[in-house]
Amino acid sequence: MASDCALCRGDGGALVWRGERLRVIHAHEPHFPAFYRVVWNAHAAEFTDLAPHERAHCMQAVALVEQVLREQLTPAKINLAALGNVVPHLHWHVIARFDWDSHFPAPVWDAPRRAQDTARIAALAARQPLVHDDLCARLGAWAGAPSLR
Repeated sequence: MASDCALCRGDGGALVWRGERLRVIHAHEPHFPAFYRVVWNAHAAEFTDLAPHERAHCMQAVALVEQVLREQLTPAKINLAALGNVVPHLHWHVIARFDWDSHFPAPVWDAPRRAQDTARIAALAARQPLVHDDLCARLGAWAGAPSLR
């Protein structure tokens, strides 16, 4: 644990599921209600800091989160990113994108291209409990353990 690391000190968002090695959080990004992160629990700055079997475990979780978002929300695209420039603790962004979102097709960190569709954002936000329940069930079954949420 790095005492100055935000992801070592806290979950990094609303905890959806926690396993022995990683957790899934829902990021507080009001314009993008389907923005999730898969966060490695132990402090590691880079993906290659993990052993090969740990990297495989991490990517299986990322793929499972992507699969649930695709099935539950039918986005136009899923964005995956592991940047870590601001918070150098291994975490993957898993973001469901929609052709109507304010930034599409540009990255969520770019300037908006159109006004926000607040009705569609609210409709996605209303689906979050179903998405979270599905994530917990599938991640728990995959990891062989119930959620530590």
